[in-house]
Amino acid sequence: MVQLILIAAFIFFGYLGFSTARRSEQNRVWVGMAKETAHQLGTPISAIVAWIEHLRSVREEDEEVQEVITELGNDVKRLELIADRFSKIGAMPKLEAVNIYSELDLCRAYMEKRAPRKIRFAFPDTASKPVMVRLNPPLFAWVVENLLRNSLDAMDGQGQISAEVYQEGHFACIDLNDTGKGIPSSKFKTIFQPGYTTKKRGWGLGLSLAKRIIEEYHAGKIFVKRSEEHKGTTFTIKIPLDGGRGRGTVDGRR
Repeated sequence: MVQLILIAAFIFFGYLGFSTARRSEQNRVWVGMAKETAHQLGTPISAIVAWIEHLRSVREEDEEVQEVITELGNDVKRLELIADRFSKIGAMPKLEAVNIYSELDLCRAYMEKRAPRKIRFAFPDTASKPVMVRLNPPLFAWVVENLLRNSLDAMDGQGQISAEVYQEGHFACIDLNDTGKGIPSSKFKTIFQPGYTTKKRGWGLGLSLAKRIIEEYHAGKIFVKRSEEHKGTTFTIKIPLDGGRGRGTVDGRR
């Protein structure tokens, strides 16, 4: 009996060590890929910025061209933000106290302009009583935008995406709801694994990186709260409150 227990313990700890090493290796691969992506984006972004400035100077009198150049500049800034997000993967980001309503509204405004017209957004009003949390705004926006993009992909061009904010203990909770196709309950945890995707294109890194950003960098949680096939899905993000100062709940929508 003692020998059997020792053998079982040896097998258990061996498997545990192997699993930990494998997971650590996967993390290093994703981090390395993220940093290399940021590095590769740097050169073409710099070149595009130079060309934009050149066009701005040679077509100074053409208002239509100047308007196009301004929009190109905005898109380049977006690319710079994306590169900055990738470069932060693997390093502890700087956290700051921000109002969660303002951050959510910035994400809504960006995605709403790029969503089909039949998609409705119902997010908390920025005039709601501030709920202060500690987070890194660029990385948090990446997480929310990733979830919203997945919702849009699941909704076939129509439906509603809504957000709710409430407090549980020392955490601010954000529920992101959609009326899309839903996720089978057997996939609730699988979708956060690196490489998992149901799309024909993509590496399946979005939700894996989102989980890393929220749980490892912000000491929070992200999970599927509920989902029904053909009815919709709710993702929940939990972020620590800033010193317990946040006390608001949703009292308005836009």
